[in-house]
Amino acid sequence: MEEVEAVATSVWGQIASIFTMEIYNGKSFADLLTLEAMLSLLGNTIAAILILIIGFTISSVVSRRITRIGSMHASLDDTLFVFFGNIARYTILAFTTLFVLNTFGVRTTSVVAVIGAAGLAIGLALQGTLSNVAAGVMLILFRPLKNGDFVQVNDVVGTVKEITLNYTEIADIGNVKVVVPNSEVWGNTIKNYSGYKTRRAEWEFGVGYGANLADAERVIRDTIMSDPRSHNDPEPFIQVNNLNSSSVDFLVRVWCDASVYFQYQADMKRKVKEALDKAGVDIPFPTRTLVVQKEETVSKDTSKKFAVQ
Repeated sequence: MEEVEAVATSVWGQIASIFTMEIYNGKSFADLLTLEAMLSLLGNTIAAILILIIGFTISSVVSRRITRIGSMHASLDDTLFVFFGNIARYTILAFTTLFVLNTFGVRTTSVVAVIGAAGLAIGLALQGTLSNVAAGVMLILFRPLKNGDFVQVNDVVGTVKEITLNYTEIADIGNVKVVVPNSEVWGNTIKNYSGYKTRRAEWEFGVGYGANLADAERVIRDTIMSDPRSHNDPEPFIQVNNLNSSSVDFLVRVWCDASVYFQYQADMKRKVKEALDKAGVDIPFPTRTLVVQKEETVSKDTSKKFAVQ
């Protein structure tokens, strides 16, 4: 009987210690069961719900306003402002969460310290990814390239299809999808062939040494400048540039629209060749002359000598 009483006393003591133990805001479980404590907790809960509603509403409005700025101006990139809108939204929600915790008496300074330490650890673990995001922001902000541009990044040559915060998608000349991390795009030399509206095309045409250079220059100039894609301003450059071993070379530089550059350059090579042929201007090609000397016939005496032996 005494043992049962001892066990009951021990159990009751443990239950009593639970009720007297401080569990929330300096109050024990027994204190929280009072009417005053319940009303206070109910008020804190209602305040927290209101803070959450206000926080979510403000974050959504601010995010939409920032995103709308990018869509209102054609010169601004939508992707960048969507990114800024998301940053603003989650920042407001983070402060809203701190306010809610503070409403229930939670010390937010310790929470902020934990979040800061966790953010540092995550930042170190995702260093490569974050560098891509930072480079993506720089690409979108400064716009060294944009969708539809024909570019060369490292050894990749092709058309830009999409620029995200993590990578840039390029369709190469063979229409193969190439995904390049933004850190490699921003950290290397970018050749943007669509960066300017006009480009200068350049050719070298060789004629024979016996050709009339004035006639050859006239044929080349008339052929190229008769094409509607050729620009008269800046003035075309057509001059003798080199005296090769078998040809006199003309250097030709003419401006055209960047959008037609490659096809224009290829078309002019064929047209000039056909025009020079039609005008009778000799177009040399490398030749090699072989001089073969016949060896002297062996003397008859020597032939007879070998025959006798």
